[in-house]
Amino acid sequence: MKKISCCRTCRSKHIKTFLSLGRQPLANSLLKSPNQEEKKYPLSLSFCSNCRLVQLNHTIDPKELFSHYIWLTSTSKTAREQASIFCEQVLLRTKNLDTNYSYILEVASNDGTFLKPFIKKGYRVLGVDPAKNIVNLARKNKIPTLEKFFGIKAAKEIKKEFGPAKVIIARNVLAHVADLADFVKGLDLVLADDGLLAVEVHYAKNIYEGTQYDSIYHEHLCYFTLKSAEYLFNQYHLFVVDVGESPISGGSLILYIKKQKKESALVQKYRIAEEKNGLNKFSGWQGFAKQTYSHQNKLVKLLEEIIKKNGPVVGYGASARSSTLLNFCVIDTRLVSVIADQNIIKHNYFTAGTHIPIKNPYLVMKEKPKYVLILAWNFAEEIMMILKEKYHFKGRCILPLPDRPKIVKIPEKK
Repeated sequence: MKKISCCRTCRSKHIKTFLSLGRQPLANSLLKSPNQEEKKYPLSLSFCSNCRLVQLNHTIDPKELFSHYIWLTSTSKTAREQASIFCEQVLLRTKNLDTNYSYILEVASNDGTFLKPFIKKGYRVLGVDPAKNIVNLARKNKIPTLEKFFGIKAAKEIKKEFGPAKVIIARNVLAHVADLADFVKGLDLVLADDGLLAVEVHYAKNIYEGTQYDSIYHEHLCYFTLKSAEYLFNQYHLFVVDVGESPISGGSLILYIKKQKKESALVQKYRIAEEKNGLNKFSGWQGFAKQTYSHQNKLVKLLEEIIKKNGPVVGYGASARSSTLLNFCVIDTRLVSVIADQNIIKHNYFTAGTHIPIKNPYLVMKEKPKYVLILAWNFAEEIMMILKEKYHFKGRCILPLPDRPKIVKIPEKK
């Protein structure tokens, strides 16, 4: 673990801490036993007054975080559906993409879910991911994938063997990168001169406005606005030419980037909107910190009241983001008895830090709980439909975020 002494993007020394979530375990370091020894690390955020980047104060060795990974993109129906939409949006912004000679490169491709729509359309694809277990799954699904961390070295190897990429996809990976200069230089190196780079990040605007502090964990080193992202890419002569949004991760920003500076009118609209809501000011993030501490008290109080009147509460979705929420709010088996999760890789493990058992949803729901805390609330609509249609759940759901905690009834199917 290393503590930063300057900004990760601009190297400025003018960084100020505004939020501490205490010492926390690594979000995806699930336990085989509740008595298993585990490490905890500081989890706090700083703001750079120069480039406006929101960032973690400490960096964990990437090999410890990503060499074995437990999140599968294909687990979520929402993500699978978004993959097709994303493909169409990329192709709309790409010219002269020949299916015989061009190829689409995805960095941090996971199990290849977002490459599948391109394959169906006849394009050649190549994935790159450092997690051996995930790479093996992708290859099993006939998606060509290289097992390695991406940077200048990997970019040179890829370009030498496959040539420059007409399209590069980098979804939800930029925030994970400790050496941003090496990563972005690598993207620039392998991107064709007339190519398109599509970068998706969890939008700091949505974190800020929805008090989404659960998206803060050791994997996510940076939290980008359009302004801070442009500062990073412009240093390497890469320019945001268009923007879009995605429902993934509670609201993501998609940056369409090229080597030529010719932007759509929408880019300037986003810049203006960010300036109006205080998103790029230190005082705004100080307010976010106050909202975070207030939310902690409200959620714990709500759970205690429900348990007192109705008995045990169960959770749904042992996501990485749930780890921050559970540990910061000190929610253990006293408040949530068990967590259901669709990902079989997580079954029969325990949550890091709070030691809540993770089970097959069928086993959890057959006990007919009255209340379900949807920890993976960014997939709330999808999860509520599963609870209703597959498990005939008739109780109430608790949505911890965004904003204040709330109790909801599962809506009728549209």
